[in-house]
Amino acid sequence: MVIVNPTPRKTRRYKSTLTAVIVVSAVICIAWLIALSLIRKSIDKDGSKTTTLRGQIQSVLVEQPKGTMNKQSAKYMLQSKLPYIVYGTAWKKDATASLVSKAVESGFRFIDTACQPKHYNEAGVGEGWKDAAAKLGLTRSDFFLQTKFTSLDGQDPNKIPYDELEMLEEQVEQSLAKSLENLQSDYIDSLVMHSPMRSYEETLRVWRVFESFVEENKVRQLGLANCYDQKTFLRLYEDSHIKPKVLQNRFYSQSGFDSELRDLCDAYGVTYQSFWTLSANREAIKSHEWKAMALNKNLTPQTLMYAYMMSLGHTPLSGTTDVTHMKEDVDIMMRFQNGEEVLSKDDVETLSSLLGVQE
Repeated sequence: MVIVNPTPRKTRRYKSTLTAVIVVSAVICIAWLIALSLIRKSIDKDGSKTTTLRGQIQSVLVEQPKGTMNKQSAKYMLQSKLPYIVYGTAWKKDATASLVSKAVESGFRFIDTACQPKHYNEAGVGEGWKDAAAKLGLTRSDFFLQTKFTSLDGQDPNKIPYDELEMLEEQVEQSLAKSLENLQSDYIDSLVMHSPMRSYEETLRVWRVFESFVEENKVRQLGLANCYDQKTFLRLYEDSHIKPKVLQNRFYSQSGFDSELRDLCDAYGVTYQSFWTLSANREAIKSHEWKAMALNKNLTPQTLMYAYMMSLGHTPLSGTTDVTHMKEDVDIMMRFQNGEEVLSKDDVETLSSLLGVQE
Protein backbone atom coordinates (compact mmCIF):
# COMPACT_ATOMS: atom_id res chain seq x y z
CA MET A 1 0.00 0.00 0.00
CA VAL A 2 1.41 3.37 -1.03
CA ILE A 3 0.87 6.31 1.29
CA VAL A 4 0.90 9.63 -0.50
CA ASN A 5 1.85 12.66 1.60
CA PRO A 6 -0.38 15.75 1.20
CA THR A 7 0.85 18.33 -1.22
CA PRO A 8 2.16 21.59 0.26
CA ARG A 9 -0.95 23.40 -1.02
CA LYS A 10 -3.27 20.95 0.78
CA THR A 11 -1.21 21.30 3.93
CA ARG A 12 -1.55 25.08 3.88
CA ARG A 13 -5.30 24.78 3.26
CA TYR A 14 -5.64 22.36 6.19
CA LYS A 15 -3.72 24.64 8.54
CA SER A 16 -5.73 27.67 7.38
CA THR A 17 -9.01 25.86 8.07
CA LEU A 18 -7.81 24.72 11.51
CA THR A 19 -6.76 28.25 12.39
CA ALA A 20 -10.15 29.60 11.34
CA VAL A 21 -11.95 27.02 13.50
CA ILE A 22 -9.81 27.97 16.51
CA VAL A 23 -10.45 31.69 15.99
CA VAL A 24 -14.20 31.20 15.62
CA SER A 25 -14.29 28.99 18.74
CA ALA A 26 -12.37 31.62 20.70
CA VAL A 27 -14.77 34.35 19.57
CA ILE A 28 -17.76 32.23 20.60
CA CYS A 29 -16.25 31.57 24.03
CA ILE A 30 -15.51 35.26 24.57
CA ALA A 31 -19.04 36.20 23.48
CA TRP A 32 -20.49 33.59 25.85
CA LEU A 33 -18.46 34.93 28.77
CA ILE A 34 -19.55 38.50 28.00
CA ALA A 35 -23.20 37.43 27.78
CA LEU A 36 -22.93 35.56 31.09
CA SER A 37 -21.44 38.62 32.73
CA LEU A 38 -24.26 40.83 31.42
CA ILE A 39 -26.87 38.35 32.64
CA ARG A 40 -25.36 38.30 36.13
CA LYS A 41 -25.32 42.11 36.22
CA SER A 42 -28.94 42.16 35.05
CA ILE A 43 -29.91 39.75 37.84
CA ASP A 44 -28.24 41.93 40.44
CA LYS A 45 -29.95 45.00 39.03
CA ASP A 46 -33.36 43.33 39.23
CA GLY A 47 -32.88 42.70 42.92
CA SER A 48 -31.58 39.14 43.15
CA LYS A 49 -28.68 38.71 45.49
CA THR A 50 -25.87 36.34 46.29
CA THR A 51 -25.84 36.05 50.05
CA THR A 52 -23.67 34.07 52.41
CA LEU A 53 -25.67 32.02 54.87
CA ARG A 54 -25.07 32.78 58.52
CA GLY A 55 -22.90 29.98 59.83
CA GLN A 56 -22.57 28.41 56.36
CA ILE A 57 -19.63 28.39 53.97
CA GLN A 58 -21.43 28.41 50.65
CA SER A 59 -23.37 31.23 49.03
CA VAL A 60 -26.82 30.89 47.51
CA LEU A 61 -28.39 32.91 44.74
CA VAL A 62 -31.93 33.76 45.77
CA GLU A 63 -33.88 35.08 42.81
CA GLN A 64 -36.80 37.42 43.40
CA PRO A 65 -39.21 38.83 40.81
CA LYS A 66 -38.00 41.91 38.99
CA GLY A 67 -38.20 45.08 41.10
CA THR A 68 -39.34 43.21 44.20
CA MET A 69 -36.69 44.52 46.57
CA ASN A 70 -36.50 48.21 45.77
CA LYS A 71 -40.05 48.84 44.62
CA GLN A 72 -41.93 46.89 47.28
CA SER A 73 -44.02 49.00 49.64
CA ALA A 74 -45.36 48.46 53.14
CA LYS A 75 -48.81 49.38 51.87
CA TYR A 76 -48.75 46.56 49.34
CA MET A 77 -47.48 44.06 51.92
CA LEU A 78 -50.25 44.98 54.34
CA GLN A 79 -52.87 44.63 51.61
CA SER A 80 -51.51 41.21 50.69
CA LYS A 81 -52.13 39.97 54.28
CA LEU A 82 -48.88 38.01 53.99
CA PRO A 83 -46.16 37.91 56.70
CA TYR A 84 -43.39 40.48 56.93
CA ILE A 85 -40.48 41.45 59.21
CA VAL A 86 -39.99 44.79 61.00
CA TYR A 87 -36.57 46.39 61.28
CA GLY A 88 -35.85 47.24 64.93
CA THR A 89 -33.66 50.24 65.76
CA ALA A 90 -32.93 50.00 69.49
CA TRP A 91 -29.37 50.51 70.79
CA LYS A 92 -27.92 51.69 67.47
CA LYS A 93 -27.03 55.17 68.71
CA ASP A 94 -25.05 57.29 66.20
CA ALA A 95 -25.08 54.48 63.62
CA THR A 96 -28.90 54.55 63.44
CA ALA A 97 -29.27 56.70 60.32
CA SER A 98 -26.74 54.69 58.34
CA LEU A 99 -28.14 51.33 59.44
CA VAL A 100 -31.75 52.29 58.73
CA SER A 101 -30.72 53.48 55.27
CA LYS A 102 -28.93 50.18 54.60
CA ALA A 103 -31.91 48.23 55.92
CA VAL A 104 -34.25 50.03 53.54
CA GLU A 105 -31.86 49.51 50.64
CA SER A 106 -31.81 45.81 51.56
CA GLY A 107 -35.61 45.69 51.30
CA PHE A 108 -37.05 46.51 54.74
CA ARG A 109 -40.11 48.77 54.65
CA PHE A 110 -41.42 48.40 58.23
CA ILE A 111 -39.36 50.27 60.84
CA ASP A 112 -39.79 50.30 64.63
CA THR A 113 -38.42 52.98 66.97
CA ALA A 114 -39.39 54.92 70.12
CA CYS A 115 -39.33 58.44 71.52
CA GLN A 116 -36.87 57.25 74.13
CA PRO A 117 -33.35 58.73 73.74
CA LYS A 118 -32.11 56.30 76.39
CA HIS A 119 -32.25 53.40 73.91
CA TYR A 120 -33.30 54.86 70.54
CA ASN A 121 -32.09 57.54 68.15
CA GLU A 122 -35.47 58.42 66.67
CA ALA A 123 -34.12 61.34 64.67
CA GLY A 124 -31.59 58.97 63.12
CA VAL A 125 -34.45 56.78 61.95
CA GLY A 126 -35.97 59.81 60.23
CA GLU A 127 -32.69 60.62 58.51
CA GLY A 128 -32.18 57.01 57.48
CA TRP A 129 -35.50 56.33 55.81
CA LYS A 130 -35.46 59.71 54.05
CA ASP A 131 -31.96 59.12 52.69
CA ALA A 132 -32.80 55.65 51.39
CA ALA A 133 -36.13 56.83 49.96
CA ALA A 134 -34.34 59.50 47.93
CA LYS A 135 -31.89 56.92 46.57
CA LEU A 136 -34.56 54.37 45.65
CA GLY A 137 -37.29 56.72 44.48
CA LEU A 138 -39.63 55.75 47.32
CA THR A 139 -42.23 57.92 49.05
CA ARG A 140 -43.57 58.12 52.61
CA SER A 141 -46.48 55.83 51.73
CA ASP A 142 -44.03 53.04 50.90
CA PHE A 143 -43.02 52.87 54.58
CA PHE A 144 -44.61 51.79 57.82
CA LEU A 145 -43.17 53.82 60.70
CA GLN A 146 -43.91 52.65 64.20
CA THR A 147 -42.85 54.54 67.32
CA LYS A 148 -43.64 54.47 71.02
CA PHE A 149 -44.57 56.71 73.91
CA THR A 150 -42.30 55.88 76.85
CA SER A 151 -43.27 56.93 80.38
CA LEU A 152 -40.90 58.70 82.75
CA ASP A 153 -40.05 55.33 84.31
CA GLY A 154 -38.36 54.27 81.06
CA GLN A 155 -36.56 57.53 80.28
CA ASP A 156 -33.03 58.72 80.98
CA PRO A 157 -33.56 61.58 83.50
CA ASN A 158 -31.07 63.67 81.54
CA LYS A 159 -32.70 63.09 78.13
CA ILE A 160 -36.46 63.24 78.63
CA PRO A 161 -38.11 64.19 75.30
CA TYR A 162 -41.01 66.03 76.96
CA ASP A 163 -41.67 68.20 80.01
CA GLU A 164 -41.66 65.90 83.04
CA LEU A 165 -43.52 68.49 85.13
CA GLU A 166 -46.52 68.59 82.80
CA MET A 167 -49.69 66.52 83.21
CA LEU A 168 -49.51 63.00 81.79
CA GLU A 169 -51.77 63.88 78.86
CA GLU A 170 -49.51 66.78 77.87
CA GLN A 171 -46.45 64.54 78.08
CA VAL A 172 -48.05 62.18 75.58
CA GLU A 173 -48.89 65.13 73.30
CA GLN A 174 -45.34 66.42 73.44
CA SER A 175 -43.90 62.98 72.83
CA LEU A 176 -45.91 62.54 69.63
CA ALA A 177 -44.94 66.02 68.43
CA LYS A 178 -41.28 65.13 68.94
CA SER A 179 -41.73 61.82 67.12
CA LEU A 180 -43.31 63.52 64.11
CA GLU A 181 -40.43 65.98 64.04
CA ASN A 182 -37.77 63.29 64.44
CA LEU A 183 -39.28 60.99 61.82
CA GLN A 184 -39.84 63.85 59.36
CA SER A 185 -43.46 62.86 58.82
CA ASP A 186 -46.89 64.34 59.35
CA TYR A 187 -48.34 61.04 60.55
CA ILE A 188 -47.33 57.85 62.35
CA ASP A 189 -48.46 54.47 61.04
CA SER A 190 -48.44 52.80 64.44
CA LEU A 191 -48.15 54.39 67.90
CA VAL A 192 -47.38 51.95 70.71
CA MET A 193 -47.44 52.40 74.47
CA HIS A 194 -43.97 51.19 75.45
CA SER A 195 -45.41 49.41 78.48
CA PRO A 196 -48.47 49.66 80.71
CA MET A 197 -48.25 52.52 83.20
CA ARG A 198 -47.86 52.00 86.95
CA SER A 199 -51.63 51.96 87.41
CA TYR A 200 -54.40 50.93 85.07
CA GLU A 201 -55.96 54.37 85.51
CA GLU A 202 -52.83 55.99 84.07
CA THR A 203 -52.69 53.41 81.28
CA LEU A 204 -56.23 54.31 80.24
CA ARG A 205 -55.45 58.05 80.42
CA VAL A 206 -52.58 57.56 77.98
CA TRP A 207 -54.78 55.45 75.73
CA ARG A 208 -57.46 58.13 75.57
CA VAL A 209 -54.87 60.60 74.26
CA PHE A 210 -53.71 57.97 71.78
CA GLU A 211 -57.29 57.64 70.53
CA SER A 212 -57.49 61.41 69.97
CA PHE A 213 -54.43 61.16 67.70
CA VAL A 214 -56.22 58.63 65.50
CA GLU A 215 -59.29 60.86 65.35
CA GLU A 216 -57.05 63.77 64.29
CA ASN A 217 -55.40 61.62 61.56
CA LYS A 218 -51.98 61.99 63.17
CA VAL A 219 -51.78 58.26 63.85
CA ARG A 220 -53.14 55.33 61.84
CA GLN A 221 -53.28 52.60 64.51
CA LEU A 222 -52.46 51.93 68.16
CA GLY A 223 -50.62 49.26 70.08
CA LEU A 224 -49.20 48.10 73.40
CA ALA A 225 -45.78 46.65 74.26
CA ASN A 226 -44.25 44.75 77.16
CA CYS A 227 -47.63 43.60 78.42
CA TYR A 228 -47.42 40.01 79.65
CA ASP A 229 -50.58 40.00 81.75
CA GLN A 230 -53.62 38.64 79.98
CA LYS A 231 -56.06 40.46 82.28
CA THR A 232 -54.46 43.86 81.65
CA PHE A 233 -54.53 43.35 77.91
CA LEU A 234 -58.16 42.20 77.94
CA ARG A 235 -59.25 45.05 80.19
CA LEU A 236 -57.65 47.66 77.96
CA TYR A 237 -59.12 46.02 74.88
CA GLU A 238 -62.61 46.10 76.37
CA ASP A 239 -62.35 49.68 77.70
CA SER A 240 -60.81 51.20 74.59
CA HIS A 241 -62.87 52.97 71.94
CA ILE A 242 -60.15 52.42 69.34
CA LYS A 243 -58.84 48.89 69.83
CA PRO A 244 -55.14 47.99 69.94
CA LYS A 245 -53.86 46.54 66.69
CA VAL A 246 -50.41 45.54 67.94
CA LEU A 247 -48.97 43.71 70.91
CA GLN A 248 -45.16 43.77 70.94
CA ASN A 249 -43.51 41.45 73.47
CA ARG A 250 -40.36 39.45 74.12
CA PHE A 251 -40.79 35.95 72.73
CA TYR A 252 -39.19 33.81 75.42
CA SER A 253 -39.73 30.89 77.77
CA GLN A 254 -40.05 32.99 80.95
CA SER A 255 -43.45 34.21 79.76
CA GLY A 256 -44.49 30.82 78.40
CA PHE A 257 -43.93 32.29 74.94
CA ASP A 258 -47.13 34.31 75.47
CA SER A 259 -49.22 31.33 74.39
CA GLU A 260 -52.50 32.66 75.82
CA LEU A 261 -51.85 36.23 74.75
CA ARG A 262 -51.00 35.10 71.22
CA ASP A 263 -54.27 33.18 71.11
CA LEU A 264 -56.08 36.37 72.14
CA CYS A 265 -54.28 38.33 69.44
CA ASP A 266 -55.39 35.79 66.84
CA ALA A 267 -58.97 35.93 68.12
CA TYR A 268 -59.15 39.75 68.12
CA GLY A 269 -57.16 40.45 64.96
CA VAL A 270 -54.20 41.95 66.83
CA THR A 271 -50.74 41.63 65.28
CA TYR A 272 -48.32 39.92 67.64
CA GLN A 273 -44.83 41.40 67.19
CA SER A 274 -41.89 39.58 68.72
CA PHE A 275 -38.60 41.11 69.79
CA TRP A 276 -35.58 39.43 71.39
CA THR A 277 -36.64 36.57 69.13
CA LEU A 278 -33.13 35.28 68.45
CA SER A 279 -31.31 36.26 71.63
CA ALA A 280 -33.82 34.59 73.95
CA ASN A 281 -33.81 31.30 72.03
CA ARG A 282 -30.14 30.70 71.27
CA GLU A 283 -29.97 27.17 72.66
CA ALA A 284 -32.71 25.88 70.37
CA ILE A 285 -31.29 27.73 67.37
CA LYS A 286 -27.86 26.20 67.99
CA SER A 287 -29.21 22.63 68.14
CA HIS A 288 -28.26 20.06 65.51
CA GLU A 289 -31.91 19.46 64.56
CA TRP A 290 -32.54 23.17 64.04
CA LYS A 291 -29.44 23.64 61.89
CA ALA A 292 -30.28 20.59 59.81
CA MET A 293 -33.76 21.91 58.99
CA ALA A 294 -32.32 25.35 58.18
CA LEU A 295 -29.90 23.79 55.69
CA ASN A 296 -32.67 21.73 54.15
CA LYS A 297 -34.83 24.85 53.71
CA ASN A 298 -31.97 26.91 52.24
CA LEU A 299 -32.05 29.15 55.31
CA THR A 300 -29.76 30.15 58.12
CA PRO A 301 -30.67 29.03 61.66
CA GLN A 302 -31.65 32.65 62.38
CA THR A 303 -33.88 33.12 59.34
CA LEU A 304 -35.48 29.76 60.12
CA MET A 305 -36.56 31.31 63.44
CA TYR A 306 -38.14 34.22 61.57
CA ALA A 307 -39.80 31.77 59.18
CA TYR A 308 -41.22 29.94 62.20
CA MET A 309 -42.70 33.14 63.65
CA MET A 310 -44.20 34.16 60.31
CA SER A 311 -45.63 30.67 59.81
CA LEU A 312 -47.48 31.16 63.10
CA GLY A 313 -48.91 34.39 61.71
CA HIS A 314 -46.72 36.65 63.85
CA THR A 315 -44.40 39.54 62.99
CA PRO A 316 -40.79 39.30 64.17
CA LEU A 317 -38.44 42.24 64.61
CA SER A 318 -34.90 42.03 63.27
CA GLY A 319 -32.33 44.39 64.71
CA THR A 320 -29.27 43.16 62.82
CA THR A 321 -26.45 45.61 62.06
CA ASP A 322 -24.91 43.37 59.38
CA VAL A 323 -25.89 44.13 55.77
CA THR A 324 -25.54 40.49 54.70
CA HIS A 325 -27.89 39.45 57.50
CA MET A 326 -30.32 42.22 56.50
CA LYS A 327 -30.47 40.74 53.01
CA GLU A 328 -30.94 37.23 54.38
CA ASP A 329 -33.83 38.45 56.55
CA VAL A 330 -35.47 40.22 53.63
CA ASP A 331 -35.01 37.13 51.46
CA ILE A 332 -37.07 34.95 53.80
CA MET A 333 -39.67 37.70 54.12
CA MET A 334 -39.98 37.87 50.33
CA ARG A 335 -40.33 34.11 50.05
CA PHE A 336 -43.43 34.46 52.23
CA GLN A 337 -44.58 37.53 50.30
CA ASN A 338 -44.26 35.58 47.05
CA GLY A 339 -46.59 32.91 48.43
CA GLU A 340 -44.10 30.15 49.18
CA GLU A 341 -45.06 27.68 51.90
CA VAL A 342 -41.66 27.63 53.56
CA LEU A 343 -42.61 25.44 56.52
CA SER A 344 -45.12 22.60 56.68
CA LYS A 345 -47.35 21.99 59.68
CA ASP A 346 -45.00 19.19 60.74
CA ASP A 347 -42.01 21.54 60.46
CA VAL A 348 -43.70 24.08 62.72
CA GLU A 349 -44.53 21.39 65.28
CA THR A 350 -40.92 20.18 65.24
CA LEU A 351 -39.58 23.69 65.83
CA SER A 352 -42.15 24.33 68.57
CA SER A 353 -40.95 21.20 70.31
CA LEU A 354 -37.30 22.28 70.07
CA LEU A 355 -38.18 25.68 71.54
CA GLY A 356 -40.50 24.31 74.19
CA VAL A 357 -43.51 26.18 72.84
CA GLN A 358 -46.91 24.72 73.67
CA GLU A 359 -49.13 25.34 70.65
